[in-house]
Amino acid sequence: MNADRLARVEWLLVAAGLALLFFFHFHDVSGDARPRYEALVGLIEHGVVSTTPYSMVGPLVSTPVYLLGRVYASPDWWLARFTAILLALGLVVAYRLTRREDRTIVRRFFMLIVAASMFPHYVRGYGPEAFTAVFVGVGLLAVHSGHALLGWTAAVIGVANTPATIVGLALAAGAHAWRTRRVRPLVSVAAAAGILLLESWVRRGDPFVSGYEGNRGAETVLPYSGLPGFSYPFFFGVLSILLSFGKGLVFYAPGLLLWTRETAARVSGRLRATQGLWLWFVAGLVLVYARWWAWYGGWTWGPRYFLIASLPASLALAVRLRRPAEASLGSLTATAAALTLSAWVGVNGAAFDQRTLAVCHDNHYALEFLCWYVPEFSALWRPFVVPSAPLVTQGTYGVYCGVVYLVLMAPLVSEFARRTWSSLAPGGAAARALAGWRF
Repeated sequence: MNADRLARVEWLLVAAGLALLFFFHFHDVSGDARPRYEALVGLIEHGVVSTTPYSMVGPLVSTPVYLLGRVYASPDWWLARFTAILLALGLVVAYRLTRREDRTIVRRFFMLIVAASMFPHYVRGYGPEAFTAVFVGVGLLAVHSGHALLGWTAAVIGVANTPATIVGLALAAGAHAWRTRRVRPLVSVAAAAGILLLESWVRRGDPFVSGYEGNRGAETVLPYSGLPGFSYPFFFGVLSILLSFGKGLVFYAPGLLLWTRETAARVSGRLRATQGLWLWFVAGLVLVYARWWAWYGGWTWGPRYFLIASLPASLALAVRLRRPAEASLGSLTATAAALTLSAWVGVNGAAFDQRTLAVCHDNHYALEFLCWYVPEFSALWRPFVVPSAPLVTQGTYGVYCGVVYLVLMAPLVSEFARRTWSSLAPGGAAARALAGWRF
């Protein structure tokens, strides 16, 4: 297939994925998303200002979608698809911002986001993770694309929706300030802090009352369970966030391991700088959530606090997929492994979720830690232990993810085959190694 035809096929796959996410994927408003939905309904329909600890920034931005639901279908139907709409709009804006970049890298980055990342799972509902990831991710991209003011503004809105992420913004803004020798980026941190304090003041009567005071989990056999706030040991928190089988970023965003100096050298200075801001932001999230008693994100699939890690992970993988013929065998193998695992993350999150893992939330979450640390109870590997059939809508999206994987994997397989054939040919490395062998 020639390059132009392949490009059209890949863009078609991106569009098909977004359409499936909106029209055919399973959607609901549940968990922590339900109080946000009810807070918006209370404000619009009854003029009641909610005092829940959850930010109202995201729900307020979704107001037009809610009002559309009063005209067609229902508010529930539309708000359950709000994050899918947001992801599509975010990719459209990102397409405009990257119009001077290598189109193959951009196109495959989009394919990975839609089919081989944590996004297919987290755009199924009305939770805050996708809102923050899209606003902050696209905002930081805009900073290095000639729209610094709009970019920092978008990042501030995303952070205001998830207060703890202000630490990530502080690191990203601080890194940019250091690089540019300008203090201006730090204004974004002050602006985000101001919004957070103002919201607490308006909703709870005190700028320093967050609503999370005394927040704690169930007491179990784990030594630090049942303690409130930022009580978890930092060292164990970092280890768990990065390496735990059920929540670890190494498993859910393996592309992060591919961002090396060699990889960075293959992209423009703008994308390299954007990747740096994304990574600083993720580092800030690791720092702040490592101490939080619920570092694992509660009863949910995957590391939900770290959805934005899918952006730098997908970009690193997209860059490595660009010219496989120029990569060493080790690099090619690592890329294939990361792509395979990333594709499984997309399939698993879309099609299987946490089905067959009820044991982890029974008996007041007494055994929930099994889903964090034990491979057999990890959401990623559970389908191989206890097979289960997904719903038709979920299974269809899983098949789509598989198709995207095959398209992206094909050049790598072709390169492996070419090198194997060359090695086995007369004079090749394998042929020379086997030359002296006899039966």
